[in-house]
This record gives sequence, C-alpha cells and structure tokens, in this order.
Amino acid sequence: MLKKYLLTLLIVTAASATLYSQYQTYIENPWTRDGQIRAHVIQVTPRVTGQIIKMQVEDNAQVKRGALLFEIDPSLYQTSLNKAIANEKQAATLLDKANNEAHRAVNLEKLTPGAQSELTLNNLQNAIDTAKANLLMAKAQVEEARLNLQYTKVTAPADGYITNLNYRVGSQVIANNPVVALIDESSFWIEGFFKETDLNDVDVNNKAEVTLMMHKNHVLQGKIQSIGFGIAKADGSTGNALLPNVNPSFQWIRLAQRIPVKIKLDHLPEDIQLRVGMTASVKLHKH
Repeated sequence: MLKKYLLTLLIVTAASATLYSQYQTYIENPWTRDGQIRAHVIQVTPRVTGQIIKMQVEDNAQVKRGALLFEIDPSLYQTSLNKAIANEKQAATLLDKANNEAHRAVNLEKLTPGAQSELTLNNLQNAIDTAKANLLMAKAQVEEARLNLQYTKVTAPADGYITNLNYRVGSQVIANNPVVALIDESSFWIEGFFKETDLNDVDVNNKAEVTLMMHKNHVLQGKIQSIGFGIAKADGSTGNALLPNVNPSFQWIRLAQRIPVKIKLDHLPEDIQLRVGMTASVKLHKH
C-alpha cells in the first residue's frame, strides 16, 4: 500500500513539476495562435476617366514596378492636348504682336517726342503683360493635357501581386476611384495578438518564432518590429438614440485585452509564399 502512495505521490510531483516548467516557459516565451499575415495594400487608382481599351494584367498576377496594368482610351486626351498646343501657339503670336506694337510706339516716341501719349504707352505695356500671362496659362494647359494623356496608361507603383481584379476591356473607370488592389511584396509582416499580461518585459527587437498554419513544419525566425500603442474600445460607442453602448460584464471577471505585436521575418524560404490573411502562431522570446 505504501508503494502505491509513493508511486502516486511521485506521479503527482512529476506532473506538477512539468506543469510548473511549462508555465515558466510560457511566462518567459509568450505564445499565441492568434496571428495573421499582413502587408501593405496599394489601391491602384486611375487619375483620368475613360474606357479601358487594353488590359495587360490578369487577376492574382505578379507584376513589377512600372509595368503597364491597363490603358484608358486616350483619344479625348490627345484632342485636348492638340487644342492646348494650338492655344499656346496663339498666345505666343499675340505676345509677339503686343511686343511689336509697343516697340513701334516707343521708337515713334523717340523720333517724335509727344507723338504717343503716356496712356497709350502704358496700355501697350499692359497688353504685353497680359499676353505674357496668357502664354503662361496656355503652357500650363499644355502641361496638364500632356499629363492627362500620360495618365491613360496605368502602371504598377511597386513590385507586388494584383488581387481582386474585376475589370475588363470595355469597362469604364472613373478618376480617383480605386480599380484594383496591389499587395506590396516587400512589405509582408506577421501580426500577433497577445494578452496584455503577456507583454511585460517584451521589447522591440526581441526574437520571435512564427509557424504558419499552412506550413506547420517550418519555424520561421523574426524580430519584434513594434508593439501597438492602442486598440479600439468596445464600450462607450454611440448606439441607438445617441446613448452609449455598454456590454454587460461580470465584475469579478476582468478579461485581458489583446495587443497587436508586429513581427518582421529574418528570412523567408523560397518554397513558402506569404499571403495576406493567413493564420500563424507566434512565440516571443523576452531575453
């Protein structure tokens, strides 16, 4: 009987020691399954309105910075540029005319003092200044029209992946309205959400281990890049009749809030492709 008690005590002691060891490990190395892959998402937005006449990319395709994504019908913008160039030439001609008239009046005044009144000379100078201003305006219109013509070709602003492309040749796009998302391939990071009680003594540049749900056999190494300074509050938001929304809670239970921790990977194996929204487990090393 004594042997049974000793055996039971030994098992309980071993189990307690194992649990205590696991607890200490968790305290020193906080861990969470609540992690996700994040990246900067660029909203590709045309600067001019028109119909797509050429589509150079497909959905979920990888593109390089500066690559042509699609082209908008340039005919109207080419016509606007031609008009602006014609207006510029006309403004330049009117400036030449104003200069010639003023030059003739000044020479006449030199040959025959009093032949031209001071008011006439001032008006001729004002005509030159006005013609110069009109020429500057015409040049600006030419530059604007040339830019709009260039904007009919929409290019990739960064290396990345095209996602959620629903437009085709013939689709109408509107200026300053996003058309497609581009995920910047150089901006991937892992965001783990840890209980606030787990973040004592956690600092930027502490090491971290990341395991993706899609690649459970790979443990990726990284470092803490930043720790969130705030989260949105649930209680106190405005509800019906402009009254605050307060969720009922038990006073004897205080739930720890989740704080986002941003992890940057040291190296990514070539056979692993990160995708925004993928699930990950994250372990932090405090020391």
